[in-house]
Amino acid sequence: MINFCTLFNSNYLTRGIALNESLQRVCASYHLYIIAFDDACYEYLYNSGIPNFTVISLAAFEDEKLLAIKPTRNAAEYCWTCTPSALLYCIEKYHLPACTYIDADLLFYQDPKILLDEMGGASVLITEHNYTQLYDVSATHGKYCVQFMCFKNNINGMTALKWWRESCLDWCYDRLEDGRFGDQKYLDDWLTRFDGVHVLRHEGGGVAPWNIQQYTLVNKADELYIKNKRNQNLFPLIFYHFHGLKFYSNDWVTCSGVLYEFTGDIKEQIYIPYIKQLVQIEKELKRRRYCLECERSAKQSAIQTGNLPAVCKKSFIINQVR
Repeated sequence: MINFCTLFNSNYLTRGIALNESLQRVCASYHLYIIAFDDACYEYLYNSGIPNFTVISLAAFEDEKLLAIKPTRNAAEYCWTCTPSALLYCIEKYHLPACTYIDADLLFYQDPKILLDEMGGASVLITEHNYTQLYDVSATHGKYCVQFMCFKNNINGMTALKWWRESCLDWCYDRLEDGRFGDQKYLDDWLTRFDGVHVLRHEGGGVAPWNIQQYTLVNKADELYIKNKRNQNLFPLIFYHFHGLKFYSNDWVTCSGVLYEFTGDIKEQIYIPYIKQLVQIEKELKRRRYCLECERSAKQSAIQTGNLPAVCKKSFIINQVR
């Protein structure tokens, strides 16, 4: 049994459901603990009957320390602050031998057990951004990405996790300051700061818009693989991180904003199926009369803001996917 945890609000509900659906398809035995960051998200998940997860309300999750710093953080910063606390809460509340944090905008294509097995006797698993050189901001924003992190419930694992929680409570902001950035820059020195830390080697874990340029996508019997362009090594795609994907008005979608570029086959084989899945989930939510006000309010009008031409040119906008 693999225990995962994640956190999101109504704005990411469709992504969270897609994440769980992907785990249902590929993971032999798992449980997903979800901390719902608003009441509407909690109520839907609690009454959904979806298998393999436990939903936790914000009221049940938040402790005095989190509530004390909450007014000092914006919404994104507070989510980042809560990541180590979410892991610690699940491990302690449910007496888990280990727990793996996963971002809500991941999608799994193969069983993540292959990534966790790589840990061996290590107590902590972290993943590198593995930036394409053009996009490398590791010096300022961190070498490692808080997207897929495992902590075992032992001395080494809990030492690192509790240190990270206290650090994020002390400072976790969306800015560069004194060598810190958000929750992830804290991870830079963990190989020397803590014992039992393993950096993921499998290149099929952690594929994202900032590194996909290094790979060629290969479809073998309807399973996706990535081939490293430098050494031609072939890996099964375990998960993809859909960072930066946004819906706009009039059924326009941007894969990653204006930050990253990638080839058309990436759009066709990775992004379009995911976008269609999100659209279908949204339709099901509407059928169940779930209010998508939060989801809708987050969508911007590209036409009204005058950004449409630049966004179209830079990020392979997909039109009329519904």
